[in-house]
Parts: sequence; structure tokens; C-alpha cells
Amino acid sequence: MFGRSKEETKLNVAFCRDQFPAACWDWAFFENAGGSFVPNSVITRLTNYMTECQVQPGAPFPSSSLAQERMDRGHKNMADMIGADADEVVIGPSTSANIDVLSRALRPLWAEGDEVIVTNLNHEANSGPWRRLAETGIRIVEWPVNPDTAQLDIDLLDQLLSDKTRLVALPHVSNITGDINDVKAITKRVHDAGALVCADGVAYAPHRFVDVKDWDVDFYAFSLYKTYGPHIGLLYGKKDLLLQAKSRHHYFIPETETSYKMNPAGPQHEIIASLSGISDYINAVAAEHLDELPNDLFARTRAVYDLFTRHEGDLAKIFIDWVASKDNVRLIGRITADTGLRAPTFSFVAEGISSEAIALRVTADKVGIRHGDFYARRLVEALGIDAEDGVVRCSMAHYNTLEEAERLVAALDRAV
Repeated sequence: MFGRSKEETKLNVAFCRDQFPAACWDWAFFENAGGSFVPNSVITRLTNYMTECQVQPGAPFPSSSLAQERMDRGHKNMADMIGADADEVVIGPSTSANIDVLSRALRPLWAEGDEVIVTNLNHEANSGPWRRLAETGIRIVEWPVNPDTAQLDIDLLDQLLSDKTRLVALPHVSNITGDINDVKAITKRVHDAGALVCADGVAYAPHRFVDVKDWDVDFYAFSLYKTYGPHIGLLYGKKDLLLQAKSRHHYFIPETETSYKMNPAGPQHEIIASLSGISDYINAVAAEHLDELPNDLFARTRAVYDLFTRHEGDLAKIFIDWVASKDNVRLIGRITADTGLRAPTFSFVAEGISSEAIALRVTADKVGIRHGDFYARRLVEALGIDAEDGVVRCSMAHYNTLEEAERLVAALDRAV
């Protein structure tokens, strides 16, 4: 099908792995939720910038003009991949920093006593900044997870929304549970109540196609270093809302400079230029798999993520089959490999053994996983889990092989 991968098309994982440094595959790496590997295309873009035009961009001489051109291209490519306009995208230091800036930029638009709804399912990046607004007179309303299922009750949200609600902050996917929340449906409910949505897509964007316009979200944030790029974050915002938000930059930066005024650190020149390496990688995977290439990057990205999703479903099934057979293991989140219900991020605790010990034991098999609260401490505590030891997290990406997934569960079987 034009612009989409065929249902029977399998991801050529070997091809994908060839696009990355060979050293990536020394271990079976399952800490992808903490940061993905970076393809050679990103490394090349970064190196070329720093060796060919590492100067202040925007001046009329050749190297400076080239620097600006490469930065602009990297910025636009990231916007195109999610279906946004370039002036609706802010590329800043991290998701935590970007949402912190956003919260401060929106606060002047709200009155004392206005409300923000926050859930303990959130990573702290989309929790702490909004909660700190309580110090300025904003009322924080809690949307708690079910402590047994680690899921949100969407109907409960209707009871929490009021005429004073200004924004709801929630994760598209929890970086602990891996469960997918229906952001499109939730956004409609919130909009019907007259409020805004800020969705954290950090644990969603590495695994599923991002379509901010279809979901109608007001703000959407994710980390590019978890979507095969350098350590930096992306914040999408509807243009009219970014224009209303108050600048967090220098006083002489115009309020109309939506991408610039929301990044008080200023743009990281070589990092932004290197982002074109992410779209290079997407284009390479598309060319390898599609009979016909669509003209636009948005459609190519959709087709590639179709491939990623199907392969990750096969990986997830191996883990789900294992964990379902273990009476002494408690999986946090849905026990399913259904790609419409969860991403391949799995967290668990085991009876009689610490999470720390499990993560250490599997290193003997050259399997890389991690334990902890993963900056979702409020969730870990709400589930009655020791936050200091935390959970064991095993997170997959499209470049993991089925053999690696079998190696993971065999190592875990011995560990628990």
C-alpha cells in the first residue's frame, strides 16, 4: 500500500542494526526506556556540523549560513515527523526542562484558585512543574491510579474536571507500566470541559507513531534521546497557545518567536543540526521496506512505525508468555502483548529477591536491564512498592531481536 507498510511485511531487524555502531550489539540491551541507541546517521550529522560549521549561526558568511541551514533543517524534520509546523515545536534541553518552562509560561494566564489536574501515573517531568504552581495559588487536583491495576479511571476524570480546571497533565504511556492511555479520547473530554491537555509522550514516541493533530492535544512532550537521537527534548504546542504563553527568554525576544521564547537555554546548535540524522534513519528504513516511497516525511514515518510496532509486538509476546508463567513475579500493568494496549516496557517485582539483585544477576548473561523508580516515584509508592529498591524494568526497542528477547527471559528465569 502506498505510504504504508504491508501487513505481511516483516521488519528487517538486521538492516536496522547495521545502521548503528557495531558495539551496540555486544550485550542484549533492554534499557531502551532510559535512552535508545543512536544510529550512525545522527553521529555523522553531529560530526559534520562540528567539523564544518561550528560557529555562531545566522551570519552572512558561508560557514555561519551553513550552520543555520542545518539547524533549521533538523528542527523542521522533527516537526514534519509528528505532523506539526516548525513554529509549533520547541527543541530544548530535556522534557523535564521543557515542561518546567511551559508551566511557568502558562501561569500568568491563570487566576489564583484555578486548578490543574495531575496524576501519580506521571513521570516527575510532567508532575513536579505543575505541582509547584501550588506555591503561586494554583490548586492541584489529584487523579490517582488504581493501586491494584496501576491504571487510570477515565470516568473519574469527569468528576474531577470543573469550571476552574485549566489543564490536565498525564502520560501517554507510563514509563513503568507500559500501558497506553487513550490520549485522543481523554483530550476530547478535557476540551469539552474547557481545559487544556499536556501529554507526556516520552515512553510512547519510541514505539508508536506520533500524530499530534489527530489527537488534538494542546501540548505534547517527548525526549529525542529515546527516539534514536541526541540528549535533548521536544515540546509541541498549538500555535495559538504558544503565542499566548509568556516568554521565558530575554526581554527583547519577541512573543511571536514561539520556538525561541520557550527555550531560555537557547538552541543547542550542533545537537539540533544532528536531528536530521533521525529522519535519515527513518528514510533509510522506509527505502528498505516500502515498494513506493511517499513524498512526505510524515507518511514515511508512519509506515516505518507500523513496522516497528508489529516487530515489538512479537518481542513483547516472548516476555508476556514468560511473566504469565511465574507465580512469584508481579507485573505492573496489563498482562498483554497487544500493541494497541501497551508498549514493550515491562516492570515487575519478585517475591523473595530484591529488584537490585535481579538486575545485577542477569549481567552474567550479558543482558542489560535496570531497577529503580525511574523518576516515577509517586507511582511506585502508590503501588505499595519499596521506592528505594523499586521495580525491575525491561524495555525493548525495534532493533532488539527475537533471540535477544529469549535470552532476556532465560536470564530472568534463572535470576528469580
